[in-house]
Amino acid sequence: MTLKKTDMNYSTLYTKSRIWILSGVLLAAVSCKKDGNPNNLPDVNPSDYDGKIDGYSSSDEVYPGNLIAYWSFDDTKNELKSGTAPASSANDTYVAGGVRGKALSLAAGYVLFTNQFEKFKTDSLKSWTISAWVKILNNGSKRTMLFQLARPGIFTGNINFALNTQSFPASNTTTLRIQPTFMTIGGGTQDNLNSVLSPTIGMDKWTYLVLTYDFATGVFNIWADAVKVGAFPNRGTGNNNFKAYEPNQVIIGSNYNGIPGMSVSSDVTFAPMTGQVDEIRIYNRALPDAHIKALFNLGKANK
Repeated sequence: MTLKKTDMNYSTLYTKSRIWILSGVLLAAVSCKKDGNPNNLPDVNPSDYDGKIDGYSSSDEVYPGNLIAYWSFDDTKNELKSGTAPASSANDTYVAGGVRGKALSLAAGYVLFTNQFEKFKTDSLKSWTISAWVKILNNGSKRTMLFQLARPGIFTGNINFALNTQSFPASNTTTLRIQPTFMTIGGGTQDNLNSVLSPTIGMDKWTYLVLTYDFATGVFNIWADAVKVGAFPNRGTGNNNFKAYEPNQVIIGSNYNGIPGMSVSSDVTFAPMTGQVDEIRIYNRALPDAHIKALFNLGKANK
């Protein structure tokens, strides 16, 4: 069969059209590929994340610039950011098996710092996060002050990390009531309480407890094992905002009435702490949710 000239021209045109269409498809594919990385970012190397948890190698990498106080309890009771040593302590020992390294064990004990920490002064401390790992039991009779930013001569401190260990007998390890308070600009107090949710506790279990406070919003949260458990987080602003009155001191495991010679009232609702505590960290900001969860996961991995 012999093709006519017009047929040949049509065939040639058809072939060229297919080539142009195919070239356009390939060009579009290449263009789409380039658009997927418009800033020419480097490729992610999976090996860079080997051994990391939530992107971190250790708890020390979480907001280090905002960490203003840290107690590791690895054979020292000193606050490590400032190097401050306690003024006194009682019934305290170091024990193996901490969250990281050793932990502090208290048998109706406490640790007292009488120095004024620069980072806890009124103009320095607005928003904050306080985190700690504890092994503790209910006792059915006395409350426990895990941490207090105390005010000399005054029963109620600027921050009172109080545990209602009096609420249940020691046999109850499924419920720990946590009821922290803080002092306000107006001279009153604000609190929160986990009236519904609760962590499990026990002397064979590390429980992760965290308080976060945001000065800008007045939101005061309680966390237990990386879950928000506080029922009353919205504390308001203005006169309801937190204030770090000066001078202030730090007590771990007690309030003044549990320290011989320092009682400020006849109140005996608290007793010095019996249990273990490790990795107390204080930040000068309310940590984002994801980073609290990261600290929890890192701690579980002893990092």
